[in-house]
Amino acid sequence: MSSRLIGVGVGPGDPELVTVKGVNALRAAEVVVVPVMDTGERGRAEATVAHYVPGDRIVRVVFALNERTDRARREAAWDAAGARVAELLGRHGSVAFATIGDPNVYSTFTYLAQTVAELVPGVVVETVPGITAMQDLAARSGAVLTEGTEPLTLVPVTAGSAVLEEALAGPGTVVAYKFGRQAAEVAGALARSGRLEGAVWGSALGLPEESVRPAAELDGSPLPYLSTLIAPPRRDRGRGGKL
Repeated sequence: MSSRLIGVGVGPGDPELVTVKGVNALRAAEVVVVPVMDTGERGRAEATVAHYVPGDRIVRVVFALNERTDRARREAAWDAAGARVAELLGRHGSVAFATIGDPNVYSTFTYLAQTVAELVPGVVVETVPGITAMQDLAARSGAVLTEGTEPLTLVPVTAGSAVLEEALAGPGTVVAYKFGRQAAEVAGALARSGRLEGAVWGSALGLPEESVRPAAELDGSPLPYLSTLIAPPRRDRGRGGKL
């Protein structure tokens, strides 16, 4: 039988937000891999998986999760992680990889799957979708992501604040991921675009240190790296006005 690598989205951090299909995939896999940084601390994916899978079936694999400046180090980390997962597939046949959010939305699983596919010919790669941070933040804050014909734009602020500025100048709701280290630039972009009213940001959603606040309270202080922003458009046409 072919080896199977399954990317499982485990949501933003609240273990209650892992889907039934996700839990079943985690429990069915012979080994569940969780990504960790080389500093070794327990990551959010691992903490979530631990609610459903015994510790002796969880394997930590180091990723350069936040490495953006040293390409050689990042590539070496991806290669090493891929080799480790390929080894696990050779021994167990079925490996799940747990990723926060969704495995097809800005996930380390993408790079892992590409690497493993080159190392293990014929490997079957599957994904199980997960609830994203923007969905969880919308639920916790009461923000409406889209109405009627409105578009939805998702940008990673790690690409630079200019990307966010461009998105805010357009129509529809803008969601910004990973903006914590550039909180000051984000606050300025929201003010210049007239998008402060109704905008909200959140971090550590579903965890004891959760914070969900109006974007108008951003004062430029750095926030957690995985902070999420929702900036809806103006909606002043009444019910169904965006249809």
